[in-house]
Amino acid sequence: MTTSYLPLHPEHNTLFNELHARPFPVLDQSTRISQLALLHEGQTREAEVQHLTQLCLHLGFPPPANSQACQHLHFGQLELRWERHTEFSTYTVIHAEAAAAPFLVPALSLLPSAWLAQLPGKIISGVHIEIHALPTRAPDADSVRKHFDGHRLISSWVIDRKARLWTAFRLHNDSMGRILIQNGSLNPCQLGRLVRRLLELETYRMMLLLAFPLARQMAPALTSMDEQLATITAEINAIRGLGDERRLLSALSTLAAEIEHLRSQTNFRFSAARAYYELIQNRLAGLREQEESGLQTFSEFLPRRLTPAFRTCEATVSQLDDLARRIDRASELLRTRIDLTLEAQNQELLHAMNQRSQVQLKLQQAVEGLSVVAISYYLVGLVKYAAESLHEMQLLAHPALITGLSVPVCVALVWRGMRQLRRGLGQ
Repeated sequence: MTTSYLPLHPEHNTLFNELHARPFPVLDQSTRISQLALLHEGQTREAEVQHLTQLCLHLGFPPPANSQACQHLHFGQLELRWERHTEFSTYTVIHAEAAAAPFLVPALSLLPSAWLAQLPGKIISGVHIEIHALPTRAPDADSVRKHFDGHRLISSWVIDRKARLWTAFRLHNDSMGRILIQNGSLNPCQLGRLVRRLLELETYRMMLLLAFPLARQMAPALTSMDEQLATITAEINAIRGLGDERRLLSALSTLAAEIEHLRSQTNFRFSAARAYYELIQNRLAGLREQEESGLQTFSEFLPRRLTPAFRTCEATVSQLDDLARRIDRASELLRTRIDLTLEAQNQELLHAMNQRSQVQLKLQQAVEGLSVVAISYYLVGLVKYAAESLHEMQLLAHPALITGLSVPVCVALVWRGMRQLRRGLGQ
């Protein structure tokens, strides 16, 4: 039955098949596995696929048919799995034939050394895993230690005691780690899933630890910033003027910019470390370990080493967030003080302006009074000239009397006129 008529999402098939994008290998009893994990460091998917193509041509096999992020290449009994992840790519070499003794001929040695030397990126993790049959006699730590250059061993029974794991979590003379699986009754699919978990544990723990040097490197800078913030906060209480406020606000702004710069540079790394830590916890739980012979298990050894490093990274993130919050609070406090200072200055300015307005009003009133007197004086003078003229014409008998009587009339008229003029001007 066809379903072509259904309105499927464009990514429906891709998203559905994502569960099968990176299948675990199906492994036989005697198998050698080597894996390298390389940080991209700017290398593109196309460059890595091209490098795989060179290997295929060198060995006389067909190149990859596409440039997908997961390639499974078969070269007879040799299989190469390439998987590209967000930050790193893994090259897993599987050879379905174990050597007589563990780690004598690693699977990685079956690939051309010149091709390996030109791998795109930088190796962050490398490990050899070999699967051998569980001895009839109970495995002895002393007999196994020779395969790990005499280092102290980490060992446990896994998956209901169906297999035994051995490792030292040490780098050997080829700069690679080693894990020995002694299989009792695990089927090929269970072996593949177990190897997948172990390979992911090796890669994820190294990817997690990338954040640890960064956290230690940031510690002095964060301590210095904390001291600067404490100094600025103390100076806020001793501010004496707007100049001090602006200086401290500028210092806080600079400090906030430095914090945000650090957060932008480290946020991805620390977030990735948190994700890798959770994945490691999940993979360890999937081993279902049981202790034997007093040796440390994977679940005991790895968290004891990784958890302090992870907590250091988490503490650094918390310190960054705490500094950012404290800077915000100090900035708000300082801005509040500046606002209050500006408000007080504005109040003083308004008060001074009010006082100047009152003085101006009084001066205006005084000027108006003088104006009434001056205008009245000149008006009375006009009346006097008019009265004397009328007296010379014998039309007025007493000019002085008329002049004197006109004084209050002129004053009243001028005063009334000035008052009406002021009303007209809205005063």
